[in-house]
Amino acid sequence: MTEPDNACRARVVLGIVGDKWSLLVVRNLRNGPRRFTELKRDIDGISQRMLTVTLRSLERDGILTRTVHNVMPPNVSYELTPMGVTLREATAPLLEWSIAHLERIDAARAEYDGR
Repeated sequence: MTEPDNACRARVVLGIVGDKWSLLVVRNLRNGPRRFTELKRDIDGISQRMLTVTLRSLERDGILTRTVHNVMPPNVSYELTPMGVTLREATAPLLEWSIAHLERIDAARAEYDGR
């Protein structure tokens, strides 16, 4: 495979794991397995459908695993794979930067929109 092909493929992967919901799911799995309802509760603004789509995409890409627990009632948990842990480590600084600059971004947007 040539270098340009790899760059194109990398862009596809970045598009999948770089969307806002994927990074928030990965961040929420940083302390271990979580159930769907816990993720839904803790990720502000995500719909049930979008969470389902995001989890399936991350599972397909090998970022997380889905485990069905045979208890009553049955439940499902999600956990980062070793590759998912490296994604979390790589994106943690970006997420922290985002949180640290929320107020400044809001102010800049308000100033821009006011012109």
